[in-house]
Amino acid sequence: METITLNGVKPHVFSESEVSGSDIWGKNVCFKKGNTYLIAAESGKGKSSLFDFIYGWRNDYSGEILFDGKDIKTFSPNQKKELRSRHISLAFQGFRLFPELTAMENVEIKNRLTYHKTKRQIEKMFEQMNIPDKAQTPLLLLSFGQKQRVAIIRALCQPIDFLLLDETFSHLDETNYTLACRLITAEMKNRQAGLLVASLGDAYTFKYNEKMRL
Repeated sequence: METITLNGVKPHVFSESEVSGSDIWGKNVCFKKGNTYLIAAESGKGKSSLFDFIYGWRNDYSGEILFDGKDIKTFSPNQKKELRSRHISLAFQGFRLFPELTAMENVEIKNRLTYHKTKRQIEKMFEQMNIPDKAQTPLLLLSFGQKQRVAIIRALCQPIDFLLLDETFSHLDETNYTLACRLITAEMKNRQAGLLVASLGDAYTFKYNEKMRL
């Protein structure tokens, strides 16, 4: 997959005044594989909604979302499954992890869909994210920031053309979000993948091709 194109996309619940001034809502926008984008907005502007639309969780919007020219609203369930397992990965703001499982088990569930990473590669990511000692710890015993890092590792355990990060660093201190950015940047470079970062305004340490206001 080379492009994600939004043509006049706007959430059904938003009025015209709510999308006024946006670089994305109601506009024609093309995200290209290999580029990095910052999508900045205050709370309530629809950052999570935008990613839910792109990921295919929701379709309560007007306009079109096209993957290499194909409208996601026309995708079959199997096509959406293929999209999420081999082309687009999303690190959810709310994690959507399983609290009763260990950190490693949460990651392995995702990895078993495609076996994209080896066990040693996953262990190395835990080391790079400064939580190697938490791999076998039940998720419910981890801190919020530790859970965020597990969610990032899980999101990387699949083939990716585009990675979506929904306020993924909100509970990380400077040292740990720098480590996370470093890992993500290396993975995106190796895969020549596109990166969309939704944020309240923080630019973090990524080098962006384009910055947009939502």
